[in-house]
Amino acid sequence: MNPRKSHPAAPARKSILIVDDHPIMREGLAQLINNEPDLTVCGEAESAEEALSRVEATKPDLVLADITLPGKSGIELIKDLQAVRPGLEVLVLSMHDESLYAERVLRAGGRGYIMKQEGGRKLMAAIRHVLGGQVYVSENMSARILDLFSGPRRTAAGSAVAKLTDREFEVFQLVGAGKGTRDIAGQLHLSVKTVEVHRANIKRKLALKTAPELVRHAVRWLESQRPV
Repeated sequence: MNPRKSHPAAPARKSILIVDDHPIMREGLAQLINNEPDLTVCGEAESAEEALSRVEATKPDLVLADITLPGKSGIELIKDLQAVRPGLEVLVLSMHDESLYAERVLRAGGRGYIMKQEGGRKLMAAIRHVLGGQVYVSENMSARILDLFSGPRRTAAGSAVAKLTDREFEVFQLVGAGKGTRDIAGQLHLSVKTVEVHRANIKRKLALKTAPELVRHAVRWLESQRPV
């Protein structure tokens, strides 16, 4: 009588922390990911601050995060995550055009960027790509990203806004959202003077003369980034 063959144990599912400020989006993503045989959601967070505490509690293999979060952007979250858990894989899932954001995400320490319009199948492929130790961006962005990281740094898509540092970029977006200097300082946990310096640098880099010009430019830019 032959002894019963033992089957090797199935590999453990890779755990994912979802960071998005929309509950319906988190719920949909969790359902999608938990249906995969090799992936599981270990936790959710609606802000960068909550994400940092959830990372410590759940020890995920990958963080799936949006760019636009209350209090602190996804880019700043990536930098914080790399400080507390160096090497943690972060994939950004966003509605914003990757031509402007993908480079910033990779420079901050993220491992990939995918737009929300791509759908579930591509998202699962991107997650596995990043978990496999590779960088994920769209085919259209691949050549541009390689060019950006292998040669002298150029601005993405020739955009003047791409000249802004990540912090200046955050301030610029908040100006476009109608926030005043004190509101921006409170939201980003900066002094009013620091925000004023950032605003001055933004005006210089975008060749804008006055504060009203900056506001108009920021509002128009923010409107252009919204999905049609």
